[in-house]
Amino acid sequence: MNTEMAYLLGLICGNGEIKRRATETTISIDIPHKKLQTENNNDVRIYVRASITDIRSIIEPLTGTGLGFTQQDNHSIMSFTKPNSDYLVREILRYTGSAVSHENTRVAQEVFNFTRDEKIAFLKGFSDVTGYIRRSNYFIAPYKHRVYLEVPQNWFLVVDICNLLKDVDVPVQAIDWAHPNMRDGNLKKYKEGKPDFWKKEHQIKIYANEFLPIGFAVLHKKEALLDFVAELVNGYSHIGKDASEETHRFYWQGRGRNKIKPHHPREIDKFIPEEIRGNHYNSWKEIASDLGYGA
Repeated sequence: MNTEMAYLLGLICGNGEIKRRATETTISIDIPHKKLQTENNNDVRIYVRASITDIRSIIEPLTGTGLGFTQQDNHSIMSFTKPNSDYLVREILRYTGSAVSHENTRVAQEVFNFTRDEKIAFLKGFSDVTGYIRRSNYFIAPYKHRVYLEVPQNWFLVVDICNLLKDVDVPVQAIDWAHPNMRDGNLKKYKEGKPDFWKKEHQIKIYANEFLPIGFAVLHKKEALLDFVAELVNGYSHIGKDASEETHRFYWQGRGRNKIKPHHPREIDKFIPEEIRGNHYNSWKEIASDLGYGA
């Protein structure tokens, strides 16, 4: 293993698709554009195109071939095709198992045995295609900026990523689960006739300064992260506190009272994995613990 291969595996795990044909395999990686402008009102598409140069320099030596690149308003796609017998294809399949896309992939157990640098490279690749940092992502105070990693549908991938973050000492500030107790905790949408409102992506939330060891390769995300880290550190400094002392905390290291939520009729929905289906939760931490993210 090396950091380049680890980065590629993170990209595929985060937002990749594997198409197997009789003699060849195509790997596609999708970079979504949540917004068309960066935080500095520049065109996101231009930044992504510029970032592809750096990403190509990492991946193309591995693939031994050029990366295809297409772009639309709401996403960019990188891809490459190799024979099924190619060593790189066989290694990718070994690490992704039977998964064909990010919706059913898991982080292979071997990844947890990577070196620290390789784990960080994997997480950087994952974050480049799932991560967002926007001014609106703050927690309570407007200087408490956070990175969001968005994972559609795949509950256990959320836990895998959180545990890998724990391995490199990056605490998760919160997880916004696509669970009725979390996304419709007061049954407001259910009573409005929208019983499936809560079926969205899961969001892993990390304070911007805690995310620095991972970082981004995509340029507009990298620039926003540095700007928002500076604001976060200055914000804590203005109230006489050290940012890292306030933010470097895993959920099991603190105490907090959970607001009691009413039972939701959709707690038994098949969208929820069997391991927790039918359970009632008052906090995201309870779900995280039951699914395997914890001390």
